[in-house]
Amino acid sequence: MTNPFHLGDQQTHRYTVVPADFAAFDAGGGLVHPVLSTFALAREMEWAGRLFVLQMREAGEEGIGTMLEVQHHAPAFAGETLTLTATFAALHGRELTCTVEARVGPRLVATGRTGQRIVDQAKLAARFAALQASA
Repeated sequence: MTNPFHLGDQQTHRYTVVPADFAAFDAGGGLVHPVLSTFALAREMEWAGRLFVLQMREAGEEGIGTMLEVQHHAPAFAGETLTLTATFAALHGRELTCTVEARVGPRLVATGRTGQRIVDQAKLAARFAALQASA
């Protein structure tokens, strides 16, 4: 793992909301609201933090999520583009924590935090295999 970053450094990710992102449940619940779901928002927030990991991991390493916190403040509608800004908040050993803010223009859609640990891919694959074998 390499770390070219400093506390406060930022990565920006833009995402345009599509109807597949709406708050809906397949198990008989159907469409809840025609706006960005918290689930889809969380996915994009995690990706914003992963932009750091993509530049920190070395050959044979990968990032794995360890934590995700989302405070959903306002809706985002189909066709609107979210600007998600991840800020490098902490690095403890191999675990990166970012704060994330999501906006549509000036509208604050969400705030939160992500955690990702950079791990050895071979060790991770072995751990997954061991867990599957014991299930």
